[in-house]
Amino acid sequence: MTNDVIAVLMPGDMGHATGRVLAARGHQVITCLDGRSERTVALAGAAGLQDAGSLDAVVENASLILSILPPAAALGQAGDVAGAIGRTGGRTGKPPVYVDCNAVSPGTAKAIAGVIGAAGASFIDAGIIGTKPDGIGPGPRFYVSGADTSPMEALDGKGFQVKPLGPEPGRASAIKMCYAGLTKGTWTLQTSVMLAAEAQGLTAELLDEFEYSQGQALAQMEAMIPRIPVDSERWIGEMEEIAKTFSDAGVTPGFHEGAAAIFRVLAQTPYAAETRETMDQTRTLEETVRTAAGLLPKSPS
Repeated sequence: MTNDVIAVLMPGDMGHATGRVLAARGHQVITCLDGRSERTVALAGAAGLQDAGSLDAVVENASLILSILPPAAALGQAGDVAGAIGRTGGRTGKPPVYVDCNAVSPGTAKAIAGVIGAAGASFIDAGIIGTKPDGIGPGPRFYVSGADTSPMEALDGKGFQVKPLGPEPGRASAIKMCYAGLTKGTWTLQTSVMLAAEAQGLTAELLDEFEYSQGQALAQMEAMIPRIPVDSERWIGEMEEIAKTFSDAGVTPGFHEGAAAIFRVLAQTPYAAETRETMDQTRTLEETVRTAAGLLPKSPS
């Protein structure tokens, strides 16, 4: 299949960067900016993405749709695209291949596959691991699974890597869930430790001990804890999807239900209103923790 026109829905941080590297390699990349934020519109413009104007126009013109957005919106967007396919019949009577690249559980991925399949379109499950593509290095890994993943495999090396995982939808989502369960799960565990220390007046003392005996962990905490409030709201849903993945696998969901709770606290801080472009790069771990600890529920005396 020739992916002559590729749609990216939606062009946020990862989405616009993915669209940019594809456009740089000769693909026409479109999107739908109807109702999107000023930031999303600006990112799409910077990446050279063309606004199709509506979802109907997207499905009429695209050969491949990459869904890249916060996980809580993934199933709803699939329904919207399915509706557009039903209204238009897709491009020249053949609907585009729909690739769900979102951080969702295997169960949610299979539900999305059902919605897309009922509309008569092909579905590919994808899980993205790594930072956004910059067009220089090999880029992030797009793990893919499904009955026919060749449309995605054709994009291997075009700013990112494509790693097939077999014909079963859900496998690509599962590896993303397990991976993020470690990375974001670790960041929230570290944050919870510091919040507990702050609440008990032990931040300075604990940081001294970490500097003495846990230098590598402390360096990661100093780098990440001030940054994660920016993404905390959209990562709540991701932690809930990880918890669902673990529960379905017979593993306790409690770790990542707790991680979601930590992100809810961070989402209440004023830092959550920042974007990755406007974030205060000088903010410290101590300042972040002090502000967030003030939002913790008070225990009965």
